[in-house]
Amino acid sequence: MNLRPFKRVLVANRGEIAVRVIRGCHERGIEAVAVYSDADANALHVRVADAAYRIGPAASAESYLRADVILDVARRAGCDAIHPGYGFLSENAGFAQQVLDAGLVWIGPPPASIDAMGEKTAARRRMSAAGVPVVPGTTEPVSDPAEVVRIASEIGLPVMLKAAAGGGGKGMRRVDRAEDLANALASAQSEARKSFGDDSVYVEKFVVGPRHIEIQVLADGHGNVVHLFERDCSIQRRHQKVVEEAPSPALPEKTRQEMAAAACRAAEAVGYVGAGTCEFLLGADGAFHFLEMNTRLQVEHPITEMITGVDLVQAQLRVAAGERLWFEQSELARTGHAIELRIYAEDASSGFRPAPGPLHGYREPTGPWVRVDSGVVEGMEVPIHYDPMIAKLVVWGVDRQQAIDRAGRALRHYHVVGTHTSIPFFLALFEDPDFRAGEYDTGFISPEWLEAHLSAPGGLEGEAIAAAIAAFERDSRAAVGTDEAAEAGSAWKRAHRWSTYRRWA
Repeated sequence: MNLRPFKRVLVANRGEIAVRVIRGCHERGIEAVAVYSDADANALHVRVADAAYRIGPAASAESYLRADVILDVARRAGCDAIHPGYGFLSENAGFAQQVLDAGLVWIGPPPASIDAMGEKTAARRRMSAAGVPVVPGTTEPVSDPAEVVRIASEIGLPVMLKAAAGGGGKGMRRVDRAEDLANALASAQSEARKSFGDDSVYVEKFVVGPRHIEIQVLADGHGNVVHLFERDCSIQRRHQKVVEEAPSPALPEKTRQEMAAAACRAAEAVGYVGAGTCEFLLGADGAFHFLEMNTRLQVEHPITEMITGVDLVQAQLRVAAGERLWFEQSELARTGHAIELRIYAEDASSGFRPAPGPLHGYREPTGPWVRVDSGVVEGMEVPIHYDPMIAKLVVWGVDRQQAIDRAGRALRHYHVVGTHTSIPFFLALFEDPDFRAGEYDTGFISPEWLEAHLSAPGGLEGEAIAAAIAAFERDSRAAVGTDEAAEAGSAWKRAHRWSTYRRWA
């Protein structure tokens, strides 16, 4: 693989990931070109890029998913390469091939690798052949309800019906009773068709009480593959991650090594190049199973960067330019613990309903070992047309306890006015003793959990305020002597802090 350094990169994305990639380019002395829809004309990624081009109306199908328009911009802007970020066209093998055919560098894996992992049933077959353990289920799509019933009876209920071309929780249905299989199949197929243009669905054994563990891999074009350890992504709502941490608080070292080795075998089996992630389910019995490979940069990549010191965006740029990996597996080590919280414009007390709107006030937390990857500034509008994520709050600590405490402090310093956010939800989560003990799985944020934490006066906001006050008082008691502790927790001071929190929350 010959070296092919580039001077100008088009970032085919928006929001915080576009800003992140642009900054990565600038740190390597590479110019970055942004694209934007009408809804993003004043967005942060447009402001920080070296040049920006309009690509269409707000709807993503008419802008960020227009491969032809994006390629035309790359040509007109004199770009050498295209970085797709995540989402949109990032795992579209056809688009990757168009980029290469246009004589540009695709900052991602080869189209064949994307294809091999993009269709879930084909990927399951390939992984089984490579000796990577997969969840019991079908390796071909199924469409006949009677066939689904037969398969479910063989592998045992509960089962998951999953879109073969899917991701992001779309086209997924858990089924616990045989009589519900037919309706669940029709529903999953319908959602898959609307989301991906493909209604293929496969059946998979539902692993009860699993952890969602993923392994970050990095490969160059010279046959070298390494892993950068794991991330635990088990705190989810509607099958979508909201909290990630590294390392996992539940992974024995032997299992960690076996899972990491399996991830590297998976990458080698498809000729992978660049940054990618293998996702696994870790059962309560300690067995793990391959779920899928995300052939792109992950939303949660910052926590891996925090514990390893490896800049994954710059690694993508260097590998795409033809460089060999500049370190070996034995040189990689973990340091401390990192947690990422996805700050969404949504109302958790209403079923995590998106809450787009203007950011009349916006101030991000700062301080030692606090990082915020965002795509917004005060005065901007969170548009209704896209995912409502405002930012990613990432913190590091010497251990998990310090990371949690630091994240809590950062959340209490986060200032957003004009829309609901997920910040109160995280504050309530951090007060949960089971979460603090690391005892959770993918079903942790259940309807029952939400009901319990929404039942206090004022709903989740009241819970969050109470949690914030309690944490503040703990800090106060630690900072002052015993004689002053009572005064620090007096009713007058509690009332003052409550009103202050309400004014800034």
